[in-house]
Amino acid sequence: MIISYKPGKSNKIHIYIDDEYQITTTEGFLSNNYFSSGSEISQEEWEELVEKINYAKAVNKCYDLLAIRSHSKKELFEKLLKNFDYNSSSKAIELMEEIGYINDEEFAKELLDYLMNNKKISKSIIALEMKKRGVDHEIYEQLISDADIDDIGVAYDIINSKYIRKLNEEGGRNKVIAALARKGFRYSDITCALDMIEEDEEI
Repeated sequence: MIISYKPGKSNKIHIYIDDEYQITTTEGFLSNNYFSSGSEISQEEWEELVEKINYAKAVNKCYDLLAIRSHSKKELFEKLLKNFDYNSSSKAIELMEEIGYINDEEFAKELLDYLMNNKKISKSIIALEMKKRGVDHEIYEQLISDADIDDIGVAYDIINSKYIRKLNEEGGRNKVIAALARKGFRYSDITCALDMIEEDEEI
């Protein structure tokens, strides 16, 4: 097999085998893994080169995704698998763990803080969000327990900040109950919060 190269946009390099396009890499990668253009390359050497290219791409994808926001291990791995093979994705995840760029417990703490203070949702929905992001059950259950979230108090704050005017509308109480139910609050907690608000108004 004969390997050859053609320049692409920016610092990209397109690699060809026997004049047929195969894969794209970067000038930086190629400088460290170079075969002279027009030279012979064995099947074993080619497969090893492709594996290295895909791994480098998977690592760069990790950096890109983590620059946007934190990810759990499972969440990041699943995103990699959409573009890369299992082996390259696994090795990239291992590297991210080794250098401390992914840590499920730290990720869960950040997510819990965001969901509690920004999204204002119930404990049950927080647990579902954690599960959806791939956080281990034991990690998020312990964090939620330690946070000692008061669903009645959270519902009370939400009603006061977002729905207090709606309570005076026709059917307003039922609409508020429905709105908080969608956030995962139990009926008993919602009605308790509503009763507290009504008592506040009577004082």
